[in-house]
Amino acid sequence: MMNEKIFEESKKYMPGGVNSPVRCFKDMGINPPVIKSGNGVIIKDEDGNEYIDFVLAWGPLILGHCDVDVVNAINEESKIALAFGAPTKLELEVSKFMCENLDTIDMIRMVNSGTEATMSAIKLARGYTKKNKIVKFAGCYHGHFDGFLVEAGSGVLTEGIAGSQGVPEDSIKNTLIGIYNDEKSMEDLFSKYGDDIACVIIEPVAGNMGVIKAKDSFIKTLRRLCDEHGALLIFDEVMSGFRVAFKGAQSLFEEKPDLVTYAKIMGGGLPCGAYGGKREIMEHLSPLGGVYQAGTMSGNPIVMAAGLATLTKLKNNLDGYDKIEALGKKLEEGIARISEENGIGSVVNRVGGMMTIFFTDDSKVESYEDVKKCDGERFKRYFLHMLNEGFNIPPSQFEAVFLSVKHTEEHIDKFLKAFEGFAKKEAK
Repeated sequence: MMNEKIFEESKKYMPGGVNSPVRCFKDMGINPPVIKSGNGVIIKDEDGNEYIDFVLAWGPLILGHCDVDVVNAINEESKIALAFGAPTKLELEVSKFMCENLDTIDMIRMVNSGTEATMSAIKLARGYTKKNKIVKFAGCYHGHFDGFLVEAGSGVLTEGIAGSQGVPEDSIKNTLIGIYNDEKSMEDLFSKYGDDIACVIIEPVAGNMGVIKAKDSFIKTLRRLCDEHGALLIFDEVMSGFRVAFKGAQSLFEEKPDLVTYAKIMGGGLPCGAYGGKREIMEHLSPLGGVYQAGTMSGNPIVMAAGLATLTKLKNNLDGYDKIEALGKKLEEGIARISEENGIGSVVNRVGGMMTIFFTDDSKVESYEDVKKCDGERFKRYFLHMLNEGFNIPPSQFEAVFLSVKHTEEHIDKFLKAFEGFAKKEAK
C-alpha cells in the first residue's frame, strides 16, 4: 500500500516522518494517510481513499481545496513572478485591503507564518512599551517561539510535553501564565507585575485547546488592565481571522486590541502571516523605528496573489459566512442531540466555522483546566471511527474542526450519521 510505503520511508528522512508533529497520528496509534489531492472538501490519499475534509489544512481553506479563482490567481502571477525581495504592487493591494476592511488595522507588516507574526508582535510590544514581561494563557498556542512554549496548546498538549526541550529558562523567565476566562487570575498578575508587563496576547477564540471563546467580561477586564498599566493587548487571530466572521473574532467583542496577528486564511492556502494595528505602534518598526524585523520572502507575490483572491472572494460573497453558520449550527445541534440520546457525555463548543467536541460529563468547557479533564481515550475511539467512515478530522482532542463554503447539508448529514454509529457503539 502506497500510504504505508511512503510514510515508512519518510521516517528515514524526516523526524517522525513529518514536518509538523500533529500530522503523525502518534496518539491515535496508527500511521496517517498520505494525502495526494484535494478538490472542494474531498481529499484523496495515495491509496485512492476519499475523505470528506473537516481539517482544511488546519483552517486556511475556507473556500475549499483548489478554489478555481485562487488557483487562477496563482497561475497567472507565476507566469511573471516568483520572488523579488523587493516592493510589489500586490503586497500594497493586500495591505490596503486589510487596513481598509479591518476596524483596528491602520498599518500592517507581512511575514511568512503565524509563528513569525506572533513573535514579531511581541517584540514590537516590548519595543513600544520598553517593558519585558508578557502574559499568555494556559492552553493557548501562539507558535513555537521559545517565549510561548509554556503551558501551550495544540501539539504540546497532545504530546503531553510541559513545554519543550531546547528552550532555556532565560527564554521563558519573562512569560507569565494567566488562566483563560479567569478574571481574578489577571487581576492578581497585574497587581504583582503590572509595571513590568509589555503585553497580553490571547486567542479571543481559542482553537489550540479546542474551541473556547473568551467571555465578553474577560476581554473587558484585559482591556482595562492593559490600559491602566500601559500594556498592549494583542489578539492572536492566526486561526480566527476571516474565519469566525469576515472581520474576525475582534468583531465579536466591544473592546478592541492594539495589535492583531494573522495567518492561515489570508494566504489562500500558501504560507503567509501578518501583524498590524495602531499606526503609532506600527511606526516603531524598522525602517521608521528601532524595532528590527525582516524577511526575504515576506510579501511574496505568489502568496499575495493567492491571499488577495481569497480575501476578495470572501468580501464579495459574505453570504458564505451565513451558509457556514447554518451548517455549523446543524452539526453542533445534531452532535448534542445524538450524544444525549446515547448517554455520551459531551460539550460542543462552536464559533462560526470552528468547532470542537469535548468528551466530558461536565456541562461546559471554558478553560485549559476544563479541557484537561476530557476523555482522551473516547476521543481516540471517535477519531478512528470517523476516519474509517471516510472523514478527515483533527487527530487531537485539543484541535478544531473547520467548515468551508464548499461543505453542504449532505456532508453534514453524513457526518451526523457516522457520529451516531460511534455513539451507539459507545452506549453498548
